[in-house]
Formats: sequence, structure tokens, C-alpha cells
Amino acid sequence: MTKRPLPLSKVYCLLEPGPVVLLTTAYQGKANVMTISWHLMMEFEPPLVGCIVSGRNFSFDALMATRQCVLNIPTAELAAKVVGCGNVSGRRVDKFHAFGLTPAPAALVAAPLIAECYANLECRVADTRQVKRYNFFVLEVLKAWIDPACKIPRTLHHRGRGVFMLAGETIKLPSKMK
Repeated sequence: MTKRPLPLSKVYCLLEPGPVVLLTTAYQGKANVMTISWHLMMEFEPPLVGCIVSGRNFSFDALMATRQCVLNIPTAELAAKVVGCGNVSGRRVDKFHAFGLTPAPAALVAAPLIAECYANLECRVADTRQVKRYNFFVLEVLKAWIDPACKIPRTLHHRGRGVFMLAGETIKLPSKMK
């Protein structure tokens, strides 16, 4: 087997953590949408999700001030809107309006759900100890919503530099986990 070196700047393409999500916040009367793919499950019950939100992003200030957000999980049908939201700043653009996304009220947080997304996770910030150093937030999922009509969601998985994979074939193997 012959292998070649991979530039370290491309390592993240190998370790894609999960589906691309749209993080929504609401702050000072303005709802915003941010595309992120840097997140991971940390615990099952209560569900804890770690995510990185750059301090340069408009959503960072809203998340720090309100300590709440929604992680919205889009499917392939929303790919162009997901990329669009990731390519403009919420400081200058109303992304809900610009990309034809529908804000829907959440049950437990002020940030809106995105109605077109397959699933929505209402979250509160549970831990900010790593924010100053790494922009790493720990979120506790307070309520989860799912579209029962979407039986096999084809989620987007970021591979870097505008390249995405779609969730594909599902296989089931024996497992002792419930």
C-alpha cells in the first residue's frame, strides 16, 4: 500500500464530526442563522453537544448574551440555503428573509426553529469554560423536534472547501447499546 502525506490544513476533512447544522439565535430583537459543522455529542442524558462558534461571528455575541440557541438539522434539499447562510454575515443580512427560511417559535428558548429543517434541538449553554480559549460551547438540549414525514433524512456532511457528502446507505449491525 502506497500512501502520500496529507497537508495538516486538510486533516479536518477526514474527521468530519456529523451533519451540518444551522444554529439560530435571537438577540436584541434580531433572529440570526449560522451554518456550523464543528460540533460533537458529549453525553446522552441529558444530551450535551459541544460546538465551536468563532468569536468573529455575529452569533457568538448572541450566544454569549442569551445563553440559548437552536441547532436545526437540514437535509440535502436545503443545501444551497445552508451554503448561502454560511457565506454571508448576519450583521448585514437577514438570513431568514434572504434564503427563504421560515422562523417558527420554540417551546423553551427565544431563538427560533427553522421550519424547513428535518430536526430542531432547543439548547441552553451549559458550560463556557472553554470559550475564551477555544470558542467551544457546551450546549444542553432541552427539547428536540423531528419531522415524522422524513423517514430517511439525507443530511449534509462538510468535507471542506465547498465539498459535502450526503448521508447515504444505512446498515444495522449487532449492538448491546439501546
